[in-house]
Amino acid sequence: MPLNIGLSGLNAAAADLRITGNNIANVGTTGFKESRAEFGDLFAQSYNANPQTAIGSGVRLLTSAQQFNQGSIEMTQNSLDLAVSGNGFFIVNNPDDTIAYTRAGEFQLDLDGYMVNSSGQRIQGFQPADRTNPETTFDSLLDDVRVAESTSPANATTEIEAIVNLQSIAEAPTVAWEGFAYADPAVQTQPDPDSYNFSTSVNLYDSQGIARPATMYFVKDPAAPLNWNVYVGMSQLDPATGLSPVTDATGTGGPAVLTFDVNGNLESVDGTLITDAAYQGIPVNYPGAVFTDNGAAQFNAFLDFTSSTQVGTSYAVGQMNQDGYTSGYLTGVNVDQSGVVTARFSNSQMLVLGQVALAQFRNPQGLQELGDNCWAETYSSGDPAYGAAMTGGLGVIESSALESSNVDLSTQLVNLITAQRNFQANAKTISTADTIAQTIINLR
Repeated sequence: MPLNIGLSGLNAAAADLRITGNNIANVGTTGFKESRAEFGDLFAQSYNANPQTAIGSGVRLLTSAQQFNQGSIEMTQNSLDLAVSGNGFFIVNNPDDTIAYTRAGEFQLDLDGYMVNSSGQRIQGFQPADRTNPETTFDSLLDDVRVAESTSPANATTEIEAIVNLQSIAEAPTVAWEGFAYADPAVQTQPDPDSYNFSTSVNLYDSQGIARPATMYFVKDPAAPLNWNVYVGMSQLDPATGLSPVTDATGTGGPAVLTFDVNGNLESVDGTLITDAAYQGIPVNYPGAVFTDNGAAQFNAFLDFTSSTQVGTSYAVGQMNQDGYTSGYLTGVNVDQSGVVTARFSNSQMLVLGQVALAQFRNPQGLQELGDNCWAETYSSGDPAYGAAMTGGLGVIESSALESSNVDLSTQLVNLITAQRNFQANAKTISTADTIAQTIINLR
């Protein structure tokens, strides 16, 4: 009957209005994906019906199809705000240990250091093989991403790299090197400047992360123009104690001898070729088992001059590197485009915390909406494929950014008008059918 056909049209138009209204309501919802009403006609078939004279029975809602096209990327000031540019969903673990998927990347650190969203769901990722190595690999098992450390412990110096150029035409000092054993450390705390040619300093770190200034003094050998004597001194924290020798090539606080070849390249140290497998550098060891001022452990390191030269007419320090550092506190967390999460500390150190995992589905429209910007897998969506960003067709992770809703408000307002007109037209169908029925009833 026309009344039933009009009623089906009213129901369809009302469903279209609800879907459009839901899209408009979520125009400001992060990661929201709009839906589209898709309808199908109702058609009654019978065995002996004439298809040329058959009339449809109305309309019904087939599905509210989600549209997973990309929303615009909006930049924020929070480094833990994440957006997927391209294919993929963030994987989050619910408090009941079930898995959900989302495009909303509003994350933060909870009380225990886990990366969570506003619903308390923990983001899932892959754990690093070596947290201290920026180039580390990751395992393939999903786990919570957590910032477990709020501080970075100190690391004692073990390796020092010194790259210097010693003036090839320098003359040997006229004053003999007198060593570090000063008669009155309160009066004399540094060697006589006339007893060496050049000097340079570097901060080394003890086992407690205390910076220990170490000074290297270069003395040209008057009898061998290709040889330089190197003395290294380090003081306690109290300057009045004076410098103590930390290189002990001879066992008596003597110098280390750098020997250059005729082209000015370093050839050997204390008679050991730098190409020799046994060569490690100059031992740098502070006398005694501990530092007497703070009780830090004995200092043991190697000083390497391998890339140093004796060329030209000027002295220059090219590089002075060492691997020690003081303790530090957490200053921030970064996420790069591949999803690698790193913790930044005040001592310039970084720890790799994990790699944010992404999931993709063969049929995203088959996902079940859970609310709160989350979806669950279904039989229609297919099983999820997990991977890292920028691999296997997955998109890029943008840090300090959020994906906006993909709702086009102008389009939705037009759809709203269209659905309203459809509702009015179907109501008119019912009204007309009622008028016809009333006319038949009134026949005498």
